[in-house]
Amino acid sequence: MATRQLLAELVTAFAPRSDCGIAIESVGGVDAAKRVQAGEPFDVVILASDAIDKLIAAGHIDAASKVDLVHCGVAVAVRAGAPQPDISSAEAVRQAVLAARSISYSTGPSGVALVKLFERWGIADGIRERIVQAPPGVPVGTLVARGEVELGFQQLSELIHVPGITVVGPLPPEIQITTTFSAGICTGSTHAQVARELLDFMASAQVADAKRRQGMEPA
Repeated sequence: MATRQLLAELVTAFAPRSDCGIAIESVGGVDAAKRVQAGEPFDVVILASDAIDKLIAAGHIDAASKVDLVHCGVAVAVRAGAPQPDISSAEAVRQAVLAARSISYSTGPSGVALVKLFERWGIADGIRERIVQAPPGVPVGTLVARGEVELGFQQLSELIHVPGITVVGPLPPEIQITTTFSAGICTGSTHAQVARELLDFMASAQVADAKRRQGMEPA
């Protein structure tokens, strides 16, 4: 889901280069991996790098086709108009989490990393009842905008397009959680050549500005 806006832009830019129509389906990463593992036919899969590696190991993706596309960090959001907490340091973020009435993060790799961070800080048990888990495929920012969550954590690319929220800023460098999103061609693809051309385009320097505009950095 973190890459859906970027992929839509890149596919539109790639379309004039090919006479093959391209349809992208954006779902939660866990669901996407399960569908590939279940044998659903896809040509290209774009997921967190470690998820792609697992699909390669299981024989679903051609190892030689893997390419890293973008790096994306986690940002913090509050409802539009709400007070913005200090997140300038790791300790400031810790205090903001402790003070928040409710906290939300995604089911993806950034959420897993946040859970580990809260455990390292020794606050996981104390905030457990205040955590609102965003369902797979539902942006954390949506819960924040509706007032269901006071403090939301998710990849910047997923927050910047959500109306009704204020992105306070990225996590400070010492606790920043960066996810690398990679792509690979499915071993059962019937359009492997076009898929290769698409991935070459998506990894090229000419689309670097688009990646930054969508809250990511080129890999």
